[in-house]
Amino acid sequence: MFFYRVPKDCLRLFRMQASSSSRFVNSGKMSISFLHNKCFINGSWVDAKSGKTFEVNNPATGEVIGVAPDMDVEDARAAINAASDAFPAWAKTPAKERGVMLRKWYDLMVLNADEIAKILTWEAGKPLSESKGEITYGNSFIDWFAEEARRINGEVLQSPVRNREMILLKQPIGVAALITPWNFPHAMITRKAGAALAAGCTCVIRPAEDTPFTALALVDLADKAGIPKGVINIVTSGRPNAAPIGKELCENPLVAGLSFTGSTEVGKRLYKQCATGVKRVGLELGGNAPFVVFNSADINKAVDGAVASKFRNCGQTCISANRFIIQDGVFDEFVEKLRDRMSKFKIGNGMDSDVNQGPLINAAQVNKVESIVKDAVDKGAKVLHGGERASNIGQLFYVPTLLVDIKPNMACYTEEIFGPVAVCLKFKTEEEAVAISNGTSRGLAGYFYSNDLNQAWRVARNLEVGMIGINEGLISAAEAAFGGVKESGIGREGSSHGIEEFVYIKYLCFGGI
Repeated sequence: MFFYRVPKDCLRLFRMQASSSSRFVNSGKMSISFLHNKCFINGSWVDAKSGKTFEVNNPATGEVIGVAPDMDVEDARAAINAASDAFPAWAKTPAKERGVMLRKWYDLMVLNADEIAKILTWEAGKPLSESKGEITYGNSFIDWFAEEARRINGEVLQSPVRNREMILLKQPIGVAALITPWNFPHAMITRKAGAALAAGCTCVIRPAEDTPFTALALVDLADKAGIPKGVINIVTSGRPNAAPIGKELCENPLVAGLSFTGSTEVGKRLYKQCATGVKRVGLELGGNAPFVVFNSADINKAVDGAVASKFRNCGQTCISANRFIIQDGVFDEFVEKLRDRMSKFKIGNGMDSDVNQGPLINAAQVNKVESIVKDAVDKGAKVLHGGERASNIGQLFYVPTLLVDIKPNMACYTEEIFGPVAVCLKFKTEEEAVAISNGTSRGLAGYFYSNDLNQAWRVARNLEVGMIGINEGLISAAEAAFGGVKESGIGREGSSHGIEEFVYIKYLCFGGI
């Protein structure tokens, strides 16, 4: 039974078949099983043991779009136990069979991509075109890891002595706890779960409280793809229960590893909690990405890259350009062209086809962005565009903002903004640009535009980040290793290296041969 107050633009999501069957509908229409107010543990859809629920709001309209189980530590333990019980059989399932099931999951997600994108826009607020892009991107990880499952190869070593053979095997670590964020509620699950399942691990997923329905829809399709019960489990909760559940996932002895995407502050806390059991840890944390434009750059391409990097998902991505560091010879041209592009943005409900800037996710995020802009203006920054809420559209909308005359004592210079605010700094020399770029404790992504090949190699080597876009503003792909350095995280996701986070090496030494 479902209890949803349905916004008008989402009524199509609830076209139901005449029967009450929860079986998958191939027509492309949404089946009744796609939107759940229950969690999925050990192959069954269940409520929180306490019976409690929490509301989920549409950030564009403020409407309550549904309720999800407000689970607690007891529920998390049930999910961990289920994953632990399922692990031995799943680990021994041939890699080819695991890959086949992942491929079926991928096929179902592709078939239903449009409907999942609507759910994603509904709860996350991003424009529907961006949601569709995220679905394609997220699906690509399941496609990738379905094939990678068969390529988890060991090694035969050359023995230093006679009559001995030395072999290295790679085996799954066990139960993997996956804590995912609200800004990419589809792709952050598939990027983690795809690797974990391919490796032979079982999963307990804790999605962000702002965006549980996309996660539940994905798990629904995983179940329909034939992934055995207990192999993939999901635990939703409201914000008050998030920290206790996170602590349980870190400290429960049945959990072998944790993969987390979110803020550096929360990541550090989880890292400490995992230390009690010496867990395998993968952390993809906050960034403060520099976007450098040198005098030799193609300015039109640099502006295109700036818009793609900065304003995707209204600036709410961990690899968004955070500081635009522009050489003095092209500063005025770049700023003017960027302002012109920003003036043409359409702000509104992501369900509207012409909208390219949606709302921020919640009031806390709006308040943070507003505070950062106010701090900059109070300290001498000049607003060239925006600088205020778009309250005429909705409570969580903020006008894309362009700031210049930035100084090091401003919060926007040092903090991750995570909103639609572009701050532009001027520099003279390459050495100065690199120094400004590296002058932060974060090191996730960086970008620069230059048509000087020698300079491109020098700067790429010297930037202290894990990923670099060179004359490119969009860098993510399933084939690439995603991750940062310094306080931006540990480990890599995606690519062949993503599997390594979920396997350990076992050394076998055969003597007397």
